[in-house]
Amino acid sequence: MNLKNTFFSTTALFLLLLFSACSDDDDTNNTTEIGIENNLVAGTWRISKFIDSGQDETNDFNGFTFTFEESGVLSATNGTITYEGTWNVGFDDSSDSDDFELTIVFNLTNDFEDLTDDWDFIQQSSSRMELIDRSDDGEPDDLLTFEKN
Repeated sequence: MNLKNTFFSTTALFLLLLFSACSDDDDTNNTTEIGIENNLVAGTWRISKFIDSGQDETNDFNGFTFTFEESGVLSATNGTITYEGTWNVGFDDSSDSDDFELTIVFNLTNDFEDLTDDWDFIQQSSSRMELIDRSDDGEPDDLLTFEKN
């Protein structure tokens, strides 16, 4: 009987130590990721700033409304033309960041292909997202700002 009590006590202590040693980071990151995703799918967005390799290319996206769908589809329309791509929010585990990133992919050969990248969040709110793609080849960083319509 004593061996049985020792086994259960040891197992209970092990489980207690295991769960108390687990970090809250995964829960916090998941909650933050869900918050970002919920913000993106709530409403439509427009690009208020796009700087590509030091060149202001914001006007290339004038009149386009961007919709981030829960399914991961990103659509951009100006009422006549609609382009579809994909989006995803994930944890950026690169050596220069430990935050979340927004991945945008448009498989196009027009101005929208310049949006295809892993964008780090600079600042975000329910109505504005400022993003950066840090250059690793000496070129200026790319900047992208979405504002809610």
